[in-house]
Amino acid sequence: MLHDWGVIAAAFGYIGFLFLVASYGDRRSRQQRKGGGGLIYPLSLAIYCTSWTFFGSVGFATRNSVDFLAIYIGPIILIAFCTPLLRRVIQLAKTQNITSIADFIAARYGKSQAVAATVAIIAIVGSVPYIALQLKAVGSSLETIMGEDHAITNLPIVGDIALIVTLAMAAFAVLFGTRQSDATEHQHGLMLAIATESIVKLVAFLAAGAFVTFWMFGPVELIEQAMKTPEAVRAMSYSPSIGNFLTMVLLSFFAIMFLPRQFHVSVVENSNSAEVTRARWLFPLYLIAINLFVIPIALAGLVSFPFGLVDSDMFVLALPVEGKVPLLSIVVFIGGLSAATAMVIVECVALAIMVSNDLIVPLILPRNPRIANKDFGRFVLKIRRVAIFAIMIMAYLYFRALGPAQLAAIGLLSFAAIAQFAPSFLGGLIWRRATARGAMGGMLVGFAVWSYTLFLPSFIDGTSTGMMFLQHGPFGIDALRPQALFGAEMPPLMHGVLWSLSLNILSYIALSLIRQPSSIERLQADLFVPNKLAPMTPAFRRWRSTVTVQELLGTVTQYLGPERARQSFDAFAASHRINLEPAAPAEFELLQHAEHLIASSIGAASSRLVLSLLLRKRTLSAKAALKLLDDSHAALHFNREILQTALNHVRQGIAVFDPDLQLICSNHQFGEILGLPSHIVQIGIPLREILEFLGASNASTIADHETFTQVRLVAWTTEGEPYLERLPNRHIVIEVRANRMPDGGLVITFSDVTPSFEAAEALERANATLERRVGARTEELTRLNSELALAKSTAEDANISKTRFLAAASHDILQPLNAARLYVTSLVERQSGGEDARLVENIDDSLEAIEEILGALLDISRLDAGAMTPSIGSFRMGDLMRSLEIEFTPIARAKGIELTFVSCSLPVESDRLMLRRLLQNLISNAIKYTLQGRVLVGCRRQGQSLQISIHDTGVGVPAIKRGEIFKEFHRLEQGARIARGLGLGLSIVERLARVLNHGIALDANRGGGSVFSVTVPIANDVTHTSAVTSSTPVARTSMSGALIVCIENDLTILDGMKTLLTAWDAEVLIAADPETAFDAIGADGGRITGLLVDYHLDRGNGIAAIREVRRRYGDHIPAILITADRSPHVRTAAAQEKVAVLNKPVKPASLRALLGQWRTQQMAAAE
Repeated sequence: MLHDWGVIAAAFGYIGFLFLVASYGDRRSRQQRKGGGGLIYPLSLAIYCTSWTFFGSVGFATRNSVDFLAIYIGPIILIAFCTPLLRRVIQLAKTQNITSIADFIAARYGKSQAVAATVAIIAIVGSVPYIALQLKAVGSSLETIMGEDHAITNLPIVGDIALIVTLAMAAFAVLFGTRQSDATEHQHGLMLAIATESIVKLVAFLAAGAFVTFWMFGPVELIEQAMKTPEAVRAMSYSPSIGNFLTMVLLSFFAIMFLPRQFHVSVVENSNSAEVTRARWLFPLYLIAINLFVIPIALAGLVSFPFGLVDSDMFVLALPVEGKVPLLSIVVFIGGLSAATAMVIVECVALAIMVSNDLIVPLILPRNPRIANKDFGRFVLKIRRVAIFAIMIMAYLYFRALGPAQLAAIGLLSFAAIAQFAPSFLGGLIWRRATARGAMGGMLVGFAVWSYTLFLPSFIDGTSTGMMFLQHGPFGIDALRPQALFGAEMPPLMHGVLWSLSLNILSYIALSLIRQPSSIERLQADLFVPNKLAPMTPAFRRWRSTVTVQELLGTVTQYLGPERARQSFDAFAASHRINLEPAAPAEFELLQHAEHLIASSIGAASSRLVLSLLLRKRTLSAKAALKLLDDSHAALHFNREILQTALNHVRQGIAVFDPDLQLICSNHQFGEILGLPSHIVQIGIPLREILEFLGASNASTIADHETFTQVRLVAWTTEGEPYLERLPNRHIVIEVRANRMPDGGLVITFSDVTPSFEAAEALERANATLERRVGARTEELTRLNSELALAKSTAEDANISKTRFLAAASHDILQPLNAARLYVTSLVERQSGGEDARLVENIDDSLEAIEEILGALLDISRLDAGAMTPSIGSFRMGDLMRSLEIEFTPIARAKGIELTFVSCSLPVESDRLMLRRLLQNLISNAIKYTLQGRVLVGCRRQGQSLQISIHDTGVGVPAIKRGEIFKEFHRLEQGARIARGLGLGLSIVERLARVLNHGIALDANRGGGSVFSVTVPIANDVTHTSAVTSSTPVARTSMSGALIVCIENDLTILDGMKTLLTAWDAEVLIAADPETAFDAIGADGGRITGLLVDYHLDRGNGIAAIREVRRRYGDHIPAILITADRSPHVRTAAAQEKVAVLNKPVKPASLRALLGQWRTQQMAAAE
């Protein structure tokens, strides 16, 4: 055995060594911290391996074989495979200035003080047994290593080594865990000491395992002796309970995140995302290493010691002592002490923060607000220091009352208590509907069930009364037995965990659904539960704060000190580019900034309380003060959401980095362009880590990763010319541009320029080989140019031929048809009945059909060939409708149909001739397919447009056929039986409307028939006046006494026109050219009723002839230009001379109407 003075000296020497390490860690410079910082975070996570791991795993293995592994599988699953969850929690903690797990859960549920207090109380009650476990392990290890030597332990007070160790741990936690009130400031010295302890306990355990496995026994010898030992055989043949094993895995999964010390080191003490990446593989390796020799040590203990002689939890220390290796025994003892002290110190620091922030401060401030006027930061530190000693004393007392309980049993009891945070913690990250009432109710119900089914039995199972209670339940009610509720027979741990978590979750959901979340709960839910939809405007009123900037600064100073408070306010003013006047009212942004700063000292819930008390001083009620704070949060959150949504709609990738080159904002395109996974695109991740990830993704193409990363870092952060970079793994090229912000941060944009870069590369490759292939290329280009020229010439010739054909068709084809029509009309006029009259009418109808078919075909050809281009002008719609009325009234009257035009005086903007052609087709169709009834043409204003509608009572168009009637050669069966045609009219209408960009609509009349509508824009003024503007009624006016001059180079048409006009009782002068016409007019005395002139004459054109006649015999002589040329320039030229146009073949009815109008006007003028 070792002398107790030596052991105690070693223990206190080790604790003194930790003091030195922690002091050195606090004094190190920032650069020195970066040097070894990569290992400190993963090693600090190993605080999970307490004396339970160091001593208890071996004892657990002697009873339950490999069941001890369940305690380590959960943490490995979380750290190795659930890093996105850990990163998200860390990100939320940084943005909310979270100081503890109580603060985190309270912040999620509207910064509720009640929720924070509930979490703090459960954490304290659940952690005290765990701290007592460490004290028990230290006491048991002292008894084991000192054996019968009790020279010191028999001394009063000083001999209570457990008490002395308790006080020493408390002092260490006070000195290095409560040095500043800002709980979010990193405790560098404390974390370095914890990392050192992790190394010490790992080395000590591996040394003990190697000694037992390879020195005391050989591996083969150990197995052989174990097979001869009944206890060892029993342990090896133990069959684990799957349910119990999975329960322990679940508890350990929760513990690695929710234990106060684990949350503190993994979340609060985290510096950047790179630490999580390293811990993802280092921490699981650590857990595997520290458990390598658990089974060998357990078997060696069972072989070496008679059953019950040595506590199995102490085998790892008892075996080196038994092997007479004092130095190794001291090392192992120090390793166990290290495992205990690390856990106790950090646990006490984390619990003390919760006590001060979530229990004491909310109780003191509302009752004594004046205390905040003093140095409140110093007051908070005093609370934490007292709390550390109080927690350690409670743990010591629990240790003294503990009895012979196994270490693993105590640890699992604490794990089950802390697991009650899981529904509120994890549910708050995925369920927006959850409320503070549900979270608090769920945790209290789960904690009560845990107390009844697990905590209570751990105290009473050693007494007869307790055994009766456990076996028969309270008052003999078997259904309420603590370890078999409602008859559920399960292992005690599985039973307690299943009941407590089930009722916890049920209460959490039910109580959350009872009441709608408050405004602050909804706001916090938006922060904790990502919403992919665009932000909605928050329902809040803009309160104007009466708190001044000076008052707000003074409040923050009480918690953070004057220097840090002033620096924070100056940084806020610089980042927002404003001047903070001391007497000016504090804006919402500054209120939230102040709350954020105070939260770093006393937590989110208490900081909200502090600001509400400050606002109440300015005559606001408590409710109004909290409403003001909540509205300020809502306003700022809404602005951030708007900004994020706007960034996400930008095509470029955008990332914003702070002066330390840590990511503070980005859009979705940033991750997509660079191919970054979601766990990399996290707030706070350094730019260097992003570049290292990109380098690892392209490892096959990069030789020196460090140099390449540094070059990239310089290029990406340099302002000026854009930096082009190829991403081989994604086969794209990006353009990177950096712009410096006033605070030293960077805005970097990323654009995918692959198409233009590839085009430039292709051009460069082509230029590189151009000289080598210039001869062949020149010859090939010459040949291609020749072929292209030939093809172009052929196409131009074809186009010219087509144009000539259209011109010939419009003139030569229609010339004889025009003559035939004139002759037939003359015959119709002369016939008064009989079989000859019927034959003549049939010929007239056939010629009319041919005329319509040819006209339609010519229009289709011109539209498809692009020969018809609109000439947009403005004109009065009434003039156009009057000319259409003159044209179609005789046709409608002949068919016995009532044709009504509702005049409109508004000017419209369109091509007058093309619009007229469009309306002609619609009106013609309406008359053609209406057997009886009426056709109505009218206009209706709709905003800045005019809707021209043609209503008829004809056959109508079925709804299912309305999409087909605008196709070429498509006719409805019913319409085909009524009238002849090719089905081209509506196709022409559709093409004309498309060229003019006018809307076409088709609907059904209520009383039957159809309604076709054309929508035309309304013009501001009139730039064109129709040649036909008279309002003289259309009628068959007598032509007696009228002198009509006809100029036409086609003698057949000339004779036909004379025959027709003579039949109408008009006098006719005919001439084949303008000179002959001038002579005939002069011989007759110059009295002319009107002119009918062909456009294409042998010498000159018809417009020039009309102009000359008017010059000689009167400027106001009416004239009609008769032509087969339907081109726009002909109609435009005629309109400029105020000459009406009739296309060949001439419709006699339209001609008679125009001539009758002239005659009526002249007769009226003569009177």
